[in-house]
Amino acid sequence: MKKRHLLDYSILIPYLILCSVGIIMVYSATSVSLANLNLNPMSTAINQGVFWVLSLVAITLIYKMKTKVFQNKRFILSILSIIFVLLLLVRFTPLGQVRGGAKGWIIIGSFSMQPAEYLKIMIVWYLAYILARRQTTIKKDFWGVVLHPLTITGFMIGLVLIQPDVGNAAILTLITLVMVLASGTNWFYSVLVGGIGVVGSVGLIQLFASVGQKIFPANFQYIARRFEVVHNPFIDEKDAGHQMVNSYYAIFNGGLFGRGLGNSIQKKGYLPEAHTDFMFSIVVEELGLIVSLILLGLLVFLIARIFLVGVRAKDPFNALMCIGLGAMFLIQLFINLGGILGIIPLTGITFPFLSQGGNSLLILSVGVGFALNISADEKRRRFEQQ
Repeated sequence: MKKRHLLDYSILIPYLILCSVGIIMVYSATSVSLANLNLNPMSTAINQGVFWVLSLVAITLIYKMKTKVFQNKRFILSILSIIFVLLLLVRFTPLGQVRGGAKGWIIIGSFSMQPAEYLKIMIVWYLAYILARRQTTIKKDFWGVVLHPLTITGFMIGLVLIQPDVGNAAILTLITLVMVLASGTNWFYSVLVGGIGVVGSVGLIQLFASVGQKIFPANFQYIARRFEVVHNPFIDEKDAGHQMVNSYYAIFNGGLFGRGLGNSIQKKGYLPEAHTDFMFSIVVEELGLIVSLILLGLLVFLIARIFLVGVRAKDPFNALMCIGLGAMFLIQLFINLGGILGIIPLTGITFPFLSQGGNSLLILSVGVGFALNISADEKRRRFEQQ
Protein backbone atom coordinates (compact mmCIF):
# COMPACT_ATOMS: atom_id res chain seq x y z
CA MET A 1 0.00 0.00 0.00
CA LYS A 2 1.39 3.40 -1.00
CA LYS A 3 2.01 5.83 1.81
CA ARG A 4 -0.37 8.48 0.48
CA HIS A 5 -3.24 6.08 1.13
CA LEU A 6 -2.28 5.98 4.80
CA LEU A 7 -2.56 9.74 5.30
CA ASP A 8 -4.39 10.65 8.50
CA TYR A 9 -6.94 13.26 7.38
CA SER A 10 -8.24 13.69 10.93
CA ILE A 11 -4.92 15.44 11.65
CA LEU A 12 -4.29 17.05 8.27
CA ILE A 13 -7.69 18.69 7.67
CA PRO A 14 -7.92 20.54 11.03
CA TYR A 15 -4.35 21.71 10.50
CA LEU A 16 -5.14 23.10 7.03
CA ILE A 17 -8.31 24.85 8.24
CA LEU A 18 -6.56 26.45 11.22
CA CYS A 19 -3.62 27.69 9.17
CA SER A 20 -5.92 29.12 6.49
CA VAL A 21 -7.97 30.99 9.08
CA GLY A 22 -4.73 32.07 10.73
CA ILE A 23 -3.43 33.82 7.61
CA ILE A 24 -6.77 35.61 7.15
CA MET A 25 -6.74 36.75 10.77
CA VAL A 26 -3.09 37.86 10.59
CA TYR A 27 -4.05 40.10 7.66
CA SER A 28 -7.07 41.43 9.54
CA ALA A 29 -5.07 42.10 12.73
CA THR A 30 -2.11 43.84 11.04
CA SER A 31 -3.42 45.59 7.91
CA VAL A 32 -4.68 48.74 9.67
CA SER A 33 -1.48 49.43 11.62
CA LEU A 34 0.66 48.75 8.54
CA ALA A 35 -1.46 51.08 6.40
CA ASN A 36 -1.11 53.81 9.04
CA LEU A 37 2.67 53.45 8.71
CA ASN A 38 2.42 53.71 4.88
CA LEU A 39 3.52 50.08 4.53
CA ASN A 40 2.01 47.30 2.47
CA PRO A 41 -1.09 46.18 4.45
CA MET A 42 -0.53 42.61 3.26
CA SER A 43 3.18 42.33 4.10
CA THR A 44 2.78 40.49 7.42
CA ALA A 45 0.15 38.15 6.01
CA ILE A 46 2.38 37.45 2.98
CA ASN A 47 5.29 36.65 5.30
CA GLN A 48 3.05 34.28 7.25
CA GLY A 49 1.95 32.70 3.97
CA VAL A 50 5.56 32.16 2.92
CA PHE A 51 6.26 30.35 6.18
CA TRP A 52 3.15 28.24 5.66
CA VAL A 53 4.40 27.20 2.22
CA LEU A 54 7.75 26.29 3.79
CA SER A 55 5.83 24.39 6.48
CA LEU A 56 3.89 22.40 3.87
CA VAL A 57 7.16 21.52 2.13
CA ALA A 58 8.62 20.41 5.48
CA ILE A 59 5.54 18.27 6.23
CA THR A 60 5.78 16.63 2.79
CA LEU A 61 9.48 15.83 3.21
CA ILE A 62 9.02 14.49 6.74
CA TYR A 63 6.03 12.39 5.68
CA LYS A 64 8.00 10.75 2.87
CA MET A 65 10.82 9.67 5.20
CA LYS A 66 10.95 6.31 6.95
CA THR A 67 10.50 6.51 10.71
CA LYS A 68 13.85 4.74 11.18
CA VAL A 69 15.53 7.93 9.94
CA PHE A 70 14.14 9.73 12.98
CA GLN A 71 15.96 7.30 15.27
CA ASN A 72 19.45 8.00 13.97
CA LYS A 73 21.50 8.99 17.01
CA ARG A 74 24.07 11.09 15.14
CA PHE A 75 21.34 12.95 13.27
CA ILE A 76 19.46 13.80 16.48
CA LEU A 77 22.56 14.86 18.44
CA SER A 78 23.84 16.96 15.53
CA ILE A 79 20.64 19.01 15.36
CA LEU A 80 20.52 19.31 19.16
CA SER A 81 24.12 20.56 19.16
CA ILE A 82 23.31 23.20 16.54
CA ILE A 83 20.42 24.50 18.63
CA PHE A 84 22.69 24.54 21.69
CA VAL A 85 25.21 26.71 19.84
CA LEU A 86 22.41 29.03 18.65
CA LEU A 87 21.18 29.44 22.24
CA LEU A 88 24.70 30.43 23.32
CA LEU A 89 25.01 32.89 20.44
CA VAL A 90 21.64 34.50 21.07
CA ARG A 91 22.35 35.04 24.77
CA PHE A 92 26.04 35.85 24.89
CA THR A 93 26.88 37.56 21.57
CA PRO A 94 25.74 40.72 19.76
CA LEU A 95 23.77 38.50 17.35
CA GLY A 96 21.07 38.19 20.02
CA GLN A 97 18.32 40.79 19.81
CA VAL A 98 15.73 41.78 22.42
CA ARG A 99 12.02 41.36 21.71
CA GLY A 100 9.29 41.42 24.34
CA GLY A 101 11.82 41.83 27.15
CA ALA A 102 13.85 38.71 26.24
CA LYS A 103 17.13 38.50 24.34
CA GLY A 104 15.98 35.48 22.38
CA TRP A 105 16.16 36.37 18.70
CA ILE A 106 18.84 36.18 16.03
CA ILE A 107 18.13 38.84 13.41
CA ILE A 108 20.26 39.19 10.26
CA GLY A 109 18.71 41.63 7.79
CA SER A 110 15.16 40.48 7.09
CA PHE A 111 15.90 37.00 8.46
CA SER A 112 14.98 36.26 12.07
CA MET A 113 14.78 33.12 14.15
CA GLN A 114 14.06 32.17 17.77
CA PRO A 115 16.15 29.16 18.83
CA ALA A 116 13.85 28.44 21.80
CA GLU A 117 11.05 27.54 19.35
CA TYR A 118 13.23 24.93 17.67
CA LEU A 119 14.29 23.52 21.02
CA LYS A 120 10.67 22.48 21.72
CA ILE A 121 10.53 19.92 18.93
CA MET A 122 14.08 18.77 19.62
CA ILE A 123 13.41 18.03 23.30
CA VAL A 124 10.45 15.87 22.28
CA TRP A 125 12.53 14.14 19.61
CA TYR A 126 15.63 13.63 21.79
CA LEU A 127 13.75 12.33 24.83
CA ALA A 128 11.55 10.05 22.71
CA TYR A 129 14.68 8.48 21.21
CA ILE A 130 16.54 8.09 24.53
CA LEU A 131 13.61 6.86 26.62
CA ALA A 132 12.30 4.48 23.93
CA ARG A 133 15.66 2.68 23.85
CA ARG A 134 15.61 2.16 27.62
CA GLN A 135 12.10 0.82 28.15
CA THR A 136 13.32 -2.41 29.72
CA THR A 137 15.41 -0.72 32.41
CA ILE A 138 13.46 2.44 33.29
CA LYS A 139 11.22 0.78 35.91
CA LYS A 140 14.20 -0.89 37.58
CA ASP A 141 16.53 2.12 37.54
CA PHE A 142 14.43 5.23 36.93
CA TRP A 143 16.96 7.85 38.00
CA GLY A 144 19.82 6.06 36.34
CA VAL A 145 17.95 6.19 33.03
CA VAL A 146 16.59 9.75 33.13
CA LEU A 147 19.36 11.64 34.94
CA HIS A 148 21.67 12.08 31.94
CA PRO A 149 19.02 13.24 29.40
CA LEU A 150 17.40 15.46 32.06
CA THR A 151 20.77 17.10 32.74
CA ILE A 152 21.19 17.92 29.04
CA THR A 153 17.65 19.24 28.56
CA GLY A 154 17.75 21.09 31.89
CA PHE A 155 20.92 22.94 30.91
CA MET A 156 19.41 24.04 27.58
CA ILE A 157 16.18 25.12 29.26
CA GLY A 158 18.35 27.15 31.63
CA LEU A 159 19.82 29.01 28.65
CA VAL A 160 16.27 29.94 27.58
CA LEU A 161 15.34 31.02 31.12
CA ILE A 162 18.25 33.47 31.46
CA GLN A 163 17.31 35.32 28.25
CA PRO A 164 14.89 35.76 30.18
CA ASP A 165 12.12 33.91 28.29
CA VAL A 166 10.02 32.47 31.09
CA GLY A 167 7.12 31.49 28.81
CA ASN A 168 9.12 29.20 26.54
CA ALA A 169 11.17 27.91 29.50
CA ALA A 170 7.91 26.89 31.19
CA ILE A 171 6.69 25.11 28.04
CA LEU A 172 10.01 23.27 27.66
CA THR A 173 9.98 22.21 31.32
CA LEU A 174 6.42 20.91 31.12
CA ILE A 175 7.16 19.03 27.88
CA THR A 176 10.15 17.38 29.56
CA LEU A 177 8.01 16.45 32.55
CA VAL A 178 5.31 14.88 30.36
CA MET A 179 7.88 12.91 28.37
CA VAL A 180 9.47 11.47 31.52
CA LEU A 181 6.14 10.58 33.12
CA ALA A 182 4.96 8.93 29.88
CA SER A 183 8.14 6.89 29.49
CA GLY A 184 6.91 3.85 31.44
CA THR A 185 7.97 4.90 34.90
CA ASN A 186 6.17 3.81 38.06
CA TRP A 187 2.70 5.34 38.46
CA PHE A 188 3.68 6.61 41.92
CA TYR A 189 6.16 9.05 40.37
CA SER A 190 3.48 10.34 38.00
CA VAL A 191 0.96 11.00 40.78
CA LEU A 192 3.57 12.48 43.10
CA VAL A 193 5.16 14.81 40.54
CA GLY A 194 1.79 15.80 39.08
CA GLY A 195 0.39 16.67 42.51
CA ILE A 196 3.48 18.64 43.51
CA GLY A 197 3.40 20.45 40.16
CA VAL A 198 -0.24 21.57 40.50
CA VAL A 199 0.01 22.64 44.14
CA GLY A 200 3.41 24.25 43.60
CA SER A 201 2.25 26.22 40.56
CA VAL A 202 -0.76 27.67 42.38
CA GLY A 203 1.40 28.52 45.38
CA LEU A 204 4.10 30.21 43.28
CA ILE A 205 1.57 32.32 41.38
CA GLN A 206 0.12 33.56 44.67
CA LEU A 207 3.60 34.19 46.14
CA PHE A 208 4.89 36.09 43.11
CA ALA A 209 1.67 38.10 42.90
CA SER A 210 2.24 39.24 46.50
CA VAL A 211 6.00 39.86 46.71
CA GLY A 212 7.25 39.46 43.14
CA GLN A 213 8.97 42.83 42.82
CA LYS A 214 10.90 42.29 46.07
CA ILE A 215 12.40 38.91 45.13
CA PHE A 216 12.78 39.11 41.33
CA PRO A 217 16.12 40.32 39.86
CA ALA A 218 16.11 43.58 37.90
CA ASN A 219 15.86 41.97 34.46
CA PHE A 220 12.84 39.92 35.64
CA GLN A 221 10.87 42.88 37.03
CA TYR A 222 8.55 43.03 34.00
CA ILE A 223 7.53 39.44 34.84
CA ALA A 224 6.90 40.39 38.47
CA ARG A 225 4.49 43.13 37.34
CA ARG A 226 2.57 40.58 35.25
CA PHE A 227 2.10 38.39 38.32
CA GLU A 228 0.76 41.35 40.30
CA VAL A 229 -2.06 42.09 37.85
CA VAL A 230 -2.95 38.52 36.89
CA HIS A 231 -6.16 38.38 38.97
CA ASN A 232 -7.22 42.02 38.50
CA PRO A 233 -5.54 43.88 35.64
CA PHE A 234 -7.75 46.93 36.24
CA ILE A 235 -5.65 47.92 39.26
CA ASP A 236 -2.93 49.02 36.82
CA GLU A 237 -4.95 49.62 33.66
CA LYS A 238 -2.47 52.10 32.17
CA ASP A 239 0.66 50.00 32.55
CA ALA A 240 1.09 46.33 33.55
CA GLY A 241 -2.60 45.49 33.13
CA HIS A 242 -3.04 47.36 29.85
CA GLN A 243 -2.87 44.32 27.57
CA MET A 244 -5.20 42.14 29.60
CA VAL A 245 -7.76 44.92 30.06
CA ASN A 246 -7.97 45.55 26.33
CA SER A 247 -8.07 41.81 25.69
CA TYR A 248 -11.15 41.62 27.94
CA TYR A 249 -12.69 44.53 26.01
CA ALA A 250 -12.08 42.69 22.73
CA ILE A 251 -13.76 39.52 24.00
CA PHE A 252 -16.69 41.53 25.38
CA ASN A 253 -17.08 43.45 22.10
CA GLY A 254 -17.29 40.22 20.10
CA GLY A 255 -20.24 38.68 21.90
CA LEU A 256 -21.70 35.54 20.37
CA PHE A 257 -21.50 36.50 16.70
CA GLY A 258 -18.68 39.07 16.49
CA ARG A 259 -18.38 42.51 14.94
CA GLY A 260 -17.46 41.07 11.56
CA LEU A 261 -14.16 40.23 9.88
CA GLY A 262 -11.90 43.29 9.87
CA ASN A 263 -14.07 45.30 12.28
CA SER A 264 -12.11 44.87 15.49
CA ILE A 265 -11.78 48.02 17.59
CA GLN A 266 -9.01 46.86 19.91
CA LYS A 267 -6.53 46.05 17.14
CA LYS A 268 -6.43 49.73 16.16
CA GLY A 269 -3.70 50.65 18.61
CA TYR A 270 -5.49 49.73 21.84
CA LEU A 271 -4.26 46.14 22.16
CA PRO A 272 -0.49 45.71 21.67
CA GLU A 273 0.61 42.44 20.07
CA ALA A 274 -2.93 41.83 18.79
CA HIS A 275 -1.58 39.66 15.96
CA THR A 276 0.58 37.43 18.19
CA ASP A 277 -0.13 36.91 21.91
CA PHE A 278 -3.75 38.16 21.73
CA MET A 279 -4.83 36.79 18.39
CA PHE A 280 -7.57 34.68 19.96
CA SER A 281 -9.05 37.82 21.56
CA ILE A 282 -9.24 39.45 18.11
CA VAL A 283 -10.78 36.27 16.67
CA VAL A 284 -13.52 36.45 19.33
CA GLU A 285 -14.07 40.16 18.69
CA GLU A 286 -14.39 39.80 14.93
CA LEU A 287 -15.86 36.32 14.45
CA GLY A 288 -17.71 35.90 17.73
CA LEU A 289 -17.60 33.40 20.56
CA ILE A 290 -19.39 30.64 18.62
CA VAL A 291 -16.93 30.58 15.69
CA SER A 292 -14.01 30.97 18.10
CA LEU A 293 -15.12 27.93 20.08
CA ILE A 294 -15.44 25.95 16.83
CA LEU A 295 -11.83 26.86 15.94
CA LEU A 296 -10.72 26.02 19.46
CA GLY A 297 -12.57 22.70 19.18
CA LEU A 298 -10.74 21.94 15.91
CA LEU A 299 -7.40 22.52 17.61
CA VAL A 300 -8.34 20.38 20.60
CA PHE A 301 -9.53 17.65 18.22
CA LEU A 302 -6.19 17.75 16.35
CA ILE A 303 -4.31 17.47 19.66
CA ALA A 304 -6.53 14.61 20.82
CA ARG A 305 -5.92 12.73 17.57
CA ILE A 306 -2.15 13.07 17.99
CA PHE A 307 -2.41 11.78 21.56
CA LEU A 308 -4.57 8.88 20.34
CA VAL A 309 -1.97 7.89 17.75
CA GLY A 310 0.61 7.83 20.54
CA VAL A 311 -1.57 5.81 22.91
CA ARG A 312 -2.33 3.20 20.22
CA ALA A 313 1.24 3.00 18.90
CA LYS A 314 3.07 -0.31 19.28
CA ASP A 315 6.53 1.14 18.78
CA PRO A 316 7.84 2.91 21.94
CA PHE A 317 9.50 5.71 19.94
CA ASN A 318 6.31 6.40 17.97
CA ALA A 319 4.27 6.42 21.19
CA LEU A 320 6.56 8.79 23.07
CA MET A 321 6.99 11.05 20.06
CA CYS A 322 3.24 11.58 19.59
CA ILE A 323 2.58 12.01 23.30
CA GLY A 324 5.33 14.64 23.41
CA LEU A 325 4.00 16.43 20.33
CA GLY A 326 0.47 16.44 21.70
CA ALA A 327 1.78 17.82 24.99
CA MET A 328 3.72 20.54 23.14
CA PHE A 329 0.56 21.73 21.36
CA LEU A 330 -1.66 21.43 24.44
CA ILE A 331 0.74 23.24 26.79
CA GLN A 332 1.19 26.13 24.34
CA LEU A 333 -2.59 26.39 23.95
CA PHE A 334 -3.15 26.38 27.72
CA ILE A 335 -0.46 28.99 28.42
CA ASN A 336 -1.78 31.34 25.72
CA LEU A 337 -5.45 31.04 26.75
CA GLY A 338 -4.53 31.07 30.45
CA GLY A 339 -2.78 34.41 29.98
CA ILE A 340 -5.63 35.90 27.96
CA LEU A 341 -8.25 34.82 30.48
CA GLY A 342 -6.26 35.84 33.56
CA ILE A 343 -5.70 32.32 34.89
CA ILE A 344 -1.91 32.65 34.71
CA PRO A 345 0.38 35.63 34.00
CA LEU A 346 1.00 36.71 30.43
CA THR A 347 4.02 34.96 28.92
CA GLY A 348 4.24 36.15 25.31
CA ILE A 349 3.32 32.72 23.92
CA THR A 350 1.40 32.66 20.63
CA PHE A 351 -1.86 30.83 19.92
CA PRO A 352 -1.04 27.71 17.84
CA PHE A 353 -1.55 28.13 14.06
CA LEU A 354 -3.66 31.30 14.32
CA SER A 355 -1.13 33.84 15.62
CA GLN A 356 1.47 35.55 13.47
CA GLY A 357 4.91 33.99 13.93
CA GLY A 358 6.84 32.20 11.23
CA ASN A 359 9.16 30.27 13.57
CA SER A 360 6.26 29.05 15.70
CA LEU A 361 4.20 28.02 12.67
CA LEU A 362 7.13 26.15 11.13
CA ILE A 363 7.91 24.18 14.29
CA LEU A 364 4.26 23.33 14.97
CA SER A 365 3.94 22.19 11.35
CA VAL A 366 7.04 20.01 11.67
CA GLY A 367 5.30 18.43 14.67
CA VAL A 368 2.24 17.76 12.51
CA GLY A 369 4.53 16.19 9.89
CA PHE A 370 6.01 13.84 12.49
CA ALA A 371 2.53 12.90 13.71
CA LEU A 372 1.29 12.17 10.17
CA ASN A 373 4.33 9.99 9.44
CA ILE A 374 4.01 8.06 12.69
CA SER A 375 0.26 7.58 12.14
CA ALA A 376 0.97 6.14 8.68
CA ASP A 377 3.71 3.89 10.07
CA GLU A 378 1.40 2.49 12.74
CA LYS A 379 -1.37 1.89 10.17
CA ARG A 380 1.09 -0.02 7.97
CA ARG A 381 2.14 -2.16 10.94
CA ARG A 382 -1.49 -3.08 11.64
CA PHE A 383 -2.12 -3.96 7.99
CA GLU A 384 0.97 -6.16 7.88
CA GLN A 385 -0.15 -8.03 11.00
CA GLN A 386 -3.58 -8.83 9.53
